[in-house]
Amino acid sequence: MGELRSLAEPFVVSGPGGVAVRTRLKQLTPGDEKVLRMVGGHLGALASKDLKARCRDGLAHSGGTWAVRKRELTPLSSSRWAGSITKATHDQWALARRGQSAHIQNLEAGIRTIEDRLSLPVGQKGTKKAPGGYRSQREWHAKSRRLRVLQDKLAAARADRDAGIVHVVRGGKRLARTRHHLDAAGLTEGAWRRGWEAERWFCQADGESGKRYGNETIRISPDGEVSIKLPAPLTHLANAPLGRYVLACRVAFAHRGAEWADRVAANRAVAYRIHYDAGRDRWYLTASWQFPPTPALSIEAALAHGVIGVDMNADHLAAWRLDVHGNPTGAPRRFFYDLTGSAPHRDAQVRHALTRLLYWARACGVQAIAVEDLDFAAEKTREKHGRKRRFRQLISGMPTGKLRARLTSMAHQSGIAVVAVDPAYTSRWGALHWQKPLTTTTRKTTRHDAAAVAIGRRAQGHPIRRRTAPPPVHRSDEQGPRTVQAGPGVPGREGTRPRIPGPRTRSVGAGCGANAGNQNAQHRSGRSAEHETWQQDLLPLSP
Repeated sequence: MGELRSLAEPFVVSGPGGVAVRTRLKQLTPGDEKVLRMVGGHLGALASKDLKARCRDGLAHSGGTWAVRKRELTPLSSSRWAGSITKATHDQWALARRGQSAHIQNLEAGIRTIEDRLSLPVGQKGTKKAPGGYRSQREWHAKSRRLRVLQDKLAAARADRDAGIVHVVRGGKRLARTRHHLDAAGLTEGAWRRGWEAERWFCQADGESGKRYGNETIRISPDGEVSIKLPAPLTHLANAPLGRYVLACRVAFAHRGAEWADRVAANRAVAYRIHYDAGRDRWYLTASWQFPPTPALSIEAALAHGVIGVDMNADHLAAWRLDVHGNPTGAPRRFFYDLTGSAPHRDAQVRHALTRLLYWARACGVQAIAVEDLDFAAEKTREKHGRKRRFRQLISGMPTGKLRARLTSMAHQSGIAVVAVDPAYTSRWGALHWQKPLTTTTRKTTRHDAAAVAIGRRAQGHPIRRRTAPPPVHRSDEQGPRTVQAGPGVPGREGTRPRIPGPRTRSVGAGCGANAGNQNAQHRSGRSAEHETWQQDLLPLSP
């Protein structure tokens, strides 16, 4: 058996550092929509030019070049609009840079896998830890050609990284490619054009603490009035003093509305973004703000009332409640979701499943939920899993990062801590040690349920194994059992098992039963059924 890898210690996940809520802009007049389109189109053109300038600077970017770009944008918009545009540009460039690094790591992992398999004889069997050689000479030849392709891609990506070149598409690469496949997407050229222009608009403003209602550019009063500071070339469209345009509609936030109102009343910073959904023909307003991170709860305090272990799967969350001693209590729970369809549908499915999970946790009185610290970034390459296309699609569709981030945010509001544990061997050891013991005639325990128990026990610091068997010479009542639940300093840990009077089966307590007080009534070897002596008669020698 190979050496097991070291396990990371469980830790309490830090709470969210910000929040974003969205509402719909209803009852907009045609004039309001016209102004919003003009503002979004004008600022979007400036954002495209600024992004081009930032990509041209590459690694030579500095605070001086940033100031130059902002001064060039200020006469065409305003100082605050220019600051929002340049900040969004830097965020987009940094995101592209991180994506480039992830792409390079993916290529390197694929190249290593192919090189290892090409070095093995054709047809050699693999193991659980490493794949074997390719199954045929034809596949070996095809993979050798793919190796050259990946090496060329890796060289080009490394050259771009060293030169500070990133590839960014304002509006999204997927939507840009859809232009060449309108029939497959079910779109007309006009519909695609409306969506493309809407994605490239820019109408977002950062908040400022101390300013009126927390934002000078896009301002929302406590009663829901929305006003926008128009860019300099569009001030002739203003319907309010100081070059502002007030929308005819009123807004209200159904989620976290009280928290937003408190920030606005105290003139604390709130960032806003106005965006248009071309598919639904609706306008939306998103408000976001940051708050100082709260100190993470100690893991001992979080686990004081037990824990709920959660195993994430492709179509459901398997959960089981554990007491403070690591014993599963009650029945397992499963929270199903459907990860097919559009991204908003998948996100809603995840939110609904997590909401049911948190409701159940609060009903149980548990203050901690244990989840695996999963990351499939290096586990879903086609070179690693080869022909297992369905498995690659399965792990690629599991939103591990999004689920953990959303669970952390929702649990923080519910006062429940999230404990992340090392995912190594949880499914295998859980099924080995807990699946069969927890299966009854009325309940079939699945492998995922057993994994949830293993995750919860690891979060509590208990070993996953239920007990360690003693050596064969000690497996008797004379020596007594020794389990891993008993620490080295526990008195009587190495002692013998106390003799308990009563029936040998222990099915009933001592002193119970019809013949409990009279052991002679139990027909055992060496004991008579009667109190008087008994002697066998001599056999007759003749009839």
